[in-house]
Amino acid sequence: MIYVVIGAALVVILALVVLVLVVLRRLDAAARRVALNEEQADAQRGADDIVAKARAEAQEIVSDAEVKAREASATARSEVEDEIKSLKEDLRALREDLERREARLAEREQRLDGEVRRQEERARELTDTKQALKERRAALDRLDEERQRVLEQTAGLTAEQAKTELVSLIENQAKREAVLVTREIENEAREEGEKRARKIVTLAIQRVASEQTAESVVSVLHLPSEEMKGRIIGREGRNIRSFETTTGVNLIIDDTPEAVLLSCFDPVRREVGRLTLEKLVLDGRIHPQRIEEIYEHSKAEVEQLCVRSGEDALVELGLTDMHPELITLLGRLRYRTSYGQNVLAHLIESAHLAGIMAAELKLPVPLLRRCTLLHDIGKALTHEVEGSHALIGAEIARRYGEDEDVVHAIEAHHNEVEVRTVEAVLTQAADAISGGRPGARRESLEAYVKRLERLEEIATNREGVEKVFAMQAGREIRVMVRPDSVDDLQAQVIAHDIAKQVEEELTYPGQIRITVVRESRATEFAR
Repeated sequence: MIYVVIGAALVVILALVVLVLVVLRRLDAAARRVALNEEQADAQRGADDIVAKARAEAQEIVSDAEVKAREASATARSEVEDEIKSLKEDLRALREDLERREARLAEREQRLDGEVRRQEERARELTDTKQALKERRAALDRLDEERQRVLEQTAGLTAEQAKTELVSLIENQAKREAVLVTREIENEAREEGEKRARKIVTLAIQRVASEQTAESVVSVLHLPSEEMKGRIIGREGRNIRSFETTTGVNLIIDDTPEAVLLSCFDPVRREVGRLTLEKLVLDGRIHPQRIEEIYEHSKAEVEQLCVRSGEDALVELGLTDMHPELITLLGRLRYRTSYGQNVLAHLIESAHLAGIMAAELKLPVPLLRRCTLLHDIGKALTHEVEGSHALIGAEIARRYGEDEDVVHAIEAHHNEVEVRTVEAVLTQAADAISGGRPGARRESLEAYVKRLERLEEIATNREGVEKVFAMQAGREIRVMVRPDSVDDLQAQVIAHDIAKQVEEELTYPGQIRITVVRESRATEFAR
């Protein structure tokens, strides 16, 4: 019985233990659910906060974008308005220029009408003069007949003898009058020739006058940003060294904002370098291998541009049948300047001038244009070949089959070879007109000052020279000598020596006049 009660008690205890375990497990599960719910609530609150912040930031970004868009729109509108204003001003200036030209044309028509009236009056006067001369000639014939009768009666000469004497007298008188008429005709021909020459040159300058753009040995390339300079230099300067080695162009990077300078005395090589760097900046990939690749593409592109420029020059002048190498060399002169004047533009302008003068003088126009177009072809190789550009150009033209008249005009246009043909003379004239007209050429201030200093130095080094003045922008040198140590003959020798040394040492457009002044003064005092 006791065992039964103990067994029942153990069963009850076990049941209670099982019940407690079940309750504890359920409590633990409930606690976990509560903790999980709290974590979910915290996560939900965090997500709500993040969404709220993201919405706020998005709103700010949208607001900033709208502000920037409005600013960009306002800037673009302002630029368009400025451009429209500039175009209107240009149009107004063109209209004013057209009105001035129309006024000048009207004045010219009035002057021409007046000239026509004067010519008509002169024609009427000439007609009257001819009639008077006819009447006077008839009167002279009557006088001669009367004189012959008087001579026959007075001298008792036969008609044949009187005729002989009269013929001798008239012959002597005719010879005197012929000499006077010949001199008068020569003077009139000389004056008319000078007048006609001035007219031809003036007309040629008027018809071919053009503007020139001064260039230098430095090109400027603008960069999109300042940080691009660092990428151009590269790590430890490898990019800039590779660029200068490949292109042969010096790259100058200084404090100039968003710009770099390319320096090279060969204009074609400088243009290839500028184009290469421009493409590298646009591409953004700057490293030695890429530099070499872009350089080859740019070089080929510039060569094509040179050929195209040469062909355009031939088309403009109406010339054909020229060797391809000469066309390429002509195109290279597109990037060459002389005293600030573009050489290719100078050649085209000179060819037009020579053609106009040739047409006025009834000479072959195409030949003169060809001579003048090629007269500076040697300048395309002066960076590669030593010597005068005139002789270099003549050798090149002869090598590529140009006519001997063309070759001679090239080699003689600076008098390095004696001029033998009319074509060479007109080539010199066209070259001088194109280069010497106002505004065609310019010098840098530094070169100008150095030339003036050298001119004064050359003259000062002569014995007996007291003072030297470079005048008229270096076109004339006034040399004052001491009269007690330099006589008139020695003054002529000093002027000749100075001119010869200036020709040998200096380069200058046009000519320089050397004037040596020897002044003697006598001074006394009355006491």
